[in-house]
Amino acid sequence: MPTITRTAAAPAAVDEVEEQLYRKVMRRILPLLLLCYVVAYLDRVNVGFAKLQMIDDLGMSDSIYAIGASIFFWGYFLFEMPSNLLLHKYGARFWIARIMVTWGIVSSSLAFIVPLASFFHVETSTMFYILRFLLGVCEAGFFPGVILYMNYWFPARRQSVAMSGFLIAIPMSLTLGGIVSGWLMENTHGMLGFSGWQWMLLLEGIPSVLVAFVVLFCLGDGIQSAKWLSASEKALLQNNLERESTTKTHSIKAALKSPRVWLLTFILLTFNTGFYGLAFWLPSIIRASGVKSTLDIGLLTAIPYLSAVVAMVWNAAHSRKTGERRLHAAIPACIGGVGLILSALFAHNIPVSIFFLTIATCAILGLMPIYWTFPGQILSGTAAAAGIALINSVGNLSGFTGSMITGVAKQLTGNINNGTYALGGCLLVSCVLILLIPKSMLSRENA
Repeated sequence: MPTITRTAAAPAAVDEVEEQLYRKVMRRILPLLLLCYVVAYLDRVNVGFAKLQMIDDLGMSDSIYAIGASIFFWGYFLFEMPSNLLLHKYGARFWIARIMVTWGIVSSSLAFIVPLASFFHVETSTMFYILRFLLGVCEAGFFPGVILYMNYWFPARRQSVAMSGFLIAIPMSLTLGGIVSGWLMENTHGMLGFSGWQWMLLLEGIPSVLVAFVVLFCLGDGIQSAKWLSASEKALLQNNLERESTTKTHSIKAALKSPRVWLLTFILLTFNTGFYGLAFWLPSIIRASGVKSTLDIGLLTAIPYLSAVVAMVWNAAHSRKTGERRLHAAIPACIGGVGLILSALFAHNIPVSIFFLTIATCAILGLMPIYWTFPGQILSGTAAAAGIALINSVGNLSGFTGSMITGVAKQLTGNINNGTYALGGCLLVSCVLILLIPKSMLSRENA
């Protein structure tokens, strides 16, 4: 293949070659990353379905569940930055595979809380907390590692489309998770003396271990290790990254002290609070409205998440087409906040409530691929590894706040929907913070 160079004589031809090259890269790496995140997210939030049977079987309260669901994020928080720096040092292929094997084992272990608690001579609730914390430790670094990996391949201006291709794993896993989890819990209950929630947790942890071996053999560490690229293709991809990197922060210390990094951190903290509160409690919110069958609950939870796939892809494509990012994140944050508030207001009317929950879910997930292009706009190299990990680790404490807000609201008021009002308010705060991002930071020139 001839060397790919930019000339004034044929810019259109060069642009088309470049477009084809990036499509080739996305076809090669995105399906595997998407598969990884589907099984990762399934293991992260399936505890929301397990709760429908588990708390009665184990004699746990909603407060114990809320603490256990949220303590995952403390393990995630404490180990995320070290994990991301190790990924940057040892390579994405090995480290992502390691993460997936360990979290799959721990996730399946949740099915055996009672015998494990007996073996270690601790309370059942204590073992629940320990396993959820360990799950966070094991998964720490996966998501920011993939975001960092995207920065190894794509300049910031191309990341929104690539990111949407990866992040549709979230609504896909929650769609499939709701249906599969509901079906498993309803149809395996009592088999071999185990409850449905135990079978569900055990079986849904296995795919991540299997996919880890696919990662180990199929995922490359970056451009230079990609045997499926020619030398000229590698040069074009690398040149695009190097040209952009001159405007970025490379120092870890500077990244951790940057006001922009901390602004991005608080934006993630606020909108993810709304998202995780929804993800962990949506099955319970639907059951509180009068739906009793776990399979029916699973089917109803699939509606918002399936719709969000379309919203994510459309918003990312429109942002890429127009070159505008800030409003493509701020407007969905506002819509998501209003949607959550209205879903709680009309909680007594299932169709109307599901409609507003769908609007809110589409908006929240629609802003995610846009938001995750922001860190790569200002950070590069080791600073990107540390900065992205910082943003995601602190921001993902929203898993703690999101799950606790709803649990505390239900405990204090007896109405689970009062927590949804607070989650909606968090999205509105996120909208304001996004609008504080300097326009110059996200301009075409800096892209």
